Amino acid sequence: MTNLDWGTPVVAPDPALVAAARDRLEGLATPAGALGRLGELAIWVAATQGAVPPAPIEHVRAVVFAGDHGVADHGVSAYPKAITGAMVRTFLSGRAGVSVLAAQHGVSLRVLDLGVEEDLADVDPAVKAFKVRHGSGAIHLEDALTADELQRSLTAGARIAEDEIAAGAQLLIGGDMGIGNTTPAAALIAASLGLPATEVTGRGTGVDDTALAHKIALVQQALDRAGDRVDDPVQTLQALGSADLAASAAFLATAARSGVPVLLDGVISVAAALLADRLAPGAAAWFAAGHRSTEPAQSLALDKLGLDPVLDLGMRLGEGSGAVAAVPLVRSAGLLLSDVALLADLLP
Repeated sequence: MTNLDWGTPVVAPDPALVAAARDRLEGLATPAGALGRLGELAIWVAATQGAVPPAPIEHVRAVVFAGDHGVADHGVSAYPKAITGAMVRTFLSGRAGVSVLAAQHGVSLRVLDLGVEEDLADVDPAVKAFKVRHGSGAIHLEDALTADELQRSLTAGARIAEDEIAAGAQLLIGGDMGIGNTTPAAALIAASLGLPATEVTGRGTGVDDTALAHKIALVQQALDRAGDRVDDPVQTLQALGSADLAASAAFLATAARSGVPVLLDGVISVAAALLADRLAPGAAAWFAAGHRSTEPAQSLALDKLGLDPVLDLGMRLGEGSGAVAAVPLVRSAGLLLSDVALLADLLP
């Protein structure tokens, strides 16, 4: 049953398992520290699985949360909102960037419309099963969601996580699609970290200097409008988020509560993770960062969450693509801990 009792702390992976995984890593037939960050990632894999050595990671499931944003009508993106619906269809055809990566790496990919402005009348109705509204409010002028819409978004995200876990997910990934979505993501991160818009706002899809200055002004206007409501994570999501971002935050929080690890993607995913850790304190222990994006807010949020990205390739595609690209390394880390010989077994 979906649990929306936000504020309840999440139980971290067992410290005894962390210690056991570290002991095994130190006992491998490799020079001390030779595996570098792969070794630390291997410890996280084992601890979040609750098994030393860990089992092979065979079932990775990614969900793309799609939605439109009213602020996209106000000059914050290099692309029109019509791209969102077009990209949903591209995901479904298997031709999007993350679709290609997911097929290459054996990752199950699901796309869901939480708040796309277009009706998407021609797509499988299952894609729209959790739709909350057609586009979220322009956050510098109004709340992104009503209180009822926010609760529906949170409930949807929790239910989606439960469905993916029931389908056998050993590792989850949350992706995103929505023109203009780096603007609410920047606002959510700024609100959560107590920072001004100037420190968190990036170029998103690649806007020029004039558009960037305008975007910064709109993010600051949104933060000023929200005021002290940002002290509460639920109110923060209602004022500054969107249906897709709120659902993604609940998805991540529910995964952590359920003891299922998550590989985070870019700035949208990490903004949702920051809110997930506020909704379910301690959830970040179940997250690993798939990659570092070019958006300044993402690095600030990762520092707050205490996460060091697996990849740093200058990517800014979104969709869950950076996280999916990191899956082979996560799998490899676990296998190194389970399959490399122990030095003690090699000595007479």
